[in-house]
Amino acid sequence: MDNISIVIAEDDHKIAEIQRRFIERIEGVEVVGIAHSTLEAQDLVEVLEPNLLLLDIHFPEGNGLQLLREIRSSQSATDIILITAAKDVSSLTEALHSGVFDYILKPLVFDRLKSALDNYREHTKKLVALETQNLNSLDQSTVDQLLPRQNPTVNQPKATSLPKGIDPLTLEKIRSIYGNNDKGHTAEQMGELVGSSRTTARRYLEYLVSTSELIADVSYGSVGRPERLYLKNAL
Repeated sequence: MDNISIVIAEDDHKIAEIQRRFIERIEGVEVVGIAHSTLEAQDLVEVLEPNLLLLDIHFPEGNGLQLLREIRSSQSATDIILITAAKDVSSLTEALHSGVFDYILKPLVFDRLKSALDNYREHTKKLVALETQNLNSLDQSTVDQLLPRQNPTVNQPKATSLPKGIDPLTLEKIRSIYGNNDKGHTAEQMGELVGSSRTTARRYLEYLVSTSELIADVSYGSVGRPERLYLKNAL
């Protein structure tokens, strides 16, 4: 089977480049075009006819959901995965009604993207295999295997528990602090905010760096001593 061709539609050049680099690390898929506007995305889909479009919702000059509707109304064979910061239920509902293959929230994590693309590749293989069999009719079990929402255990990432020493309540408290204030914090500052030691706070911050929710930088204090400064990942 040939590589799955992908077009990235993302107005932020940095985020688009990160998506491209993530995809380069995944076997069986390739980026054939990058669009930074909905108009560019529409042109690339029409000309290149990719298997898959990775689509954002918010663009300065347009809306990804509107483009999604237009692509669907044009009878295009391109499938769509939304990668977006839109966390409202109405956006998710509209996306599902319009037939997206998957819906991924930012900040984009490599493992989540890889899982989505692996699922899509397996889904495509099943369809191709059925087409080559020239079946006169389908049975229910075969249909169920092709409908991921009817068969949620197939090719879904396994749930992972938190590492030892990471309490979910404390973790959510730290996440909420960054949700309300995007400025960076050192481990000592975070320890004061959550009522823990510097060492404990650092453990949680480093865990959030490992999941790409935070990034770490070097800051020099008033006496010139370097400290790790933990900032919210803008992706």
